[in-house]
Amino acid sequence: MSIEPPAALRGARGRSIGQIGAMVAFSRYVALGDSFTEGCGDPSSGRPNGLRGWADRVAEVLAQSNPEMRYVNLAVRGRTMDEILAEQLQTAVMLEPDIVTIHAGMNDLLLVRHDIDAMMARYADALKTLQQSGAVVLTFTAADLGTVPLFRRLRGRTAIYNELLRTTVDDLGVQLVDFWRFSEFRDPRLWDGDRIHLSPMGHERMAAKVLDTLTVPHNLTSRSAALLASTPPARSFWGDLRWAAAFAAPWVGRRLRRVTPGAGVTPKSTTLTQVLQPVG
Repeated sequence: MSIEPPAALRGARGRSIGQIGAMVAFSRYVALGDSFTEGCGDPSSGRPNGLRGWADRVAEVLAQSNPEMRYVNLAVRGRTMDEILAEQLQTAVMLEPDIVTIHAGMNDLLLVRHDIDAMMARYADALKTLQQSGAVVLTFTAADLGTVPLFRRLRGRTAIYNELLRTTVDDLGVQLVDFWRFSEFRDPRLWDGDRIHLSPMGHERMAAKVLDTLTVPHNLTSRSAALLASTPPARSFWGDLRWAAAFAAPWVGRRLRRVTPGAGVTPKSTTLTQVLQPVG
């Protein structure tokens, strides 16, 4: 049975993202993924899971053009590729979105043994399924965590993931937010104290990157532009040592005990709801 795309995007296939953005105001946004999309590192009291994050910020900007826009964030921290596809993919399709963002695979890259080629083949099928729903689909390359001592060994594996993803993106024509190539994210001020998740400023900058990919006007970077123009703080030996004690060692311990960070955590939302604009 063929899937009928949302009315706003019927006939939009084959057009550039700029053309699509000029044609419609998005009305149904679904975000899929892991801690990156859930918003870890960007605490906000009163919000689901106590987090805001880049996806919420994107939804807020999109809703400024369409107050009737609805948004759902299915992401849960710690989820692997297969868990995201099993738990979130069909739910997303059933919601009939006209825009979908998905980030998946980073937790898999942390595993000692992992078949990247097989995982990326499954991811390609998932992206195609989302695209066939009629939605504009955006996915992300993995970040370059080479500056984090604990993850330097993963740079080669991450580069392979990114190249396989870029091939899929080229084949399908979905949109790519190329996180790996954003040099500004080498600034430690864009990262949380754990050096794994984005800081509030980092989430703001990532929201801007997503909106830029959609060619949607915004002013999200105006507040951080001056700060990032200044020299970033240098990381020191003692700072690295404190980070290792506070974050790296506990993280390794949890991995060895197979403790899942998302155990007992539910998605921020599972039904499309109106986007509330932040106060102030």
